[in-house]
Amino acid sequence: MSAINPEHFNKALLTLLDETFDNVQGFFLDGGTSLFETLATITAAEASIPVGGKCATLAAQVKHVAFYLDVTAKSIHSADYVKVDWGEIWRTVRGVTADEWKAIQAELRASYQRLASLIEETTVWPSDAEISGALAVIAHTAYHLGEIRQALCTIRP
Repeated sequence: MSAINPEHFNKALLTLLDETFDNVQGFFLDGGTSLFETLATITAAEASIPVGGKCATLAAQVKHVAFYLDVTAKSIHSADYVKVDWGEIWRTVRGVTADEWKAIQAELRASYQRLASLIEETTVWPSDAEISGALAVIAHTAYHLGEIRQALCTIRP
């Protein structure tokens, strides 16, 4: 069995992350639908609307993705499992002002850039767990992007 070339893996992972967050290349998203392109169209008022009866706001969705990226970055090269409160954001992030909405988006951008830099610098992936965690970022973020885009369909009739 041959090993995965880290250079090839990193390049493929970064390409898919770039599509997810910034630059659609047609691997799995339609043009103009990356996460940051989508967020650029959302006002603070829209980001403050709970989606459905018991669902979180769009602001909470975005804050959660940033949190997930940070947890992933910390765990990529660490075998230590850090216990985190996954529910805190869902319980606490509600309505946001325009400045708070901008800050949440900036936090997401910084978290994404930290993770991308970490991946670029990775020369060895210690185990399947770290590879799986890195790949899960794409699936997890794509899920929340879908949630956000679907919510916009109900917010904007």
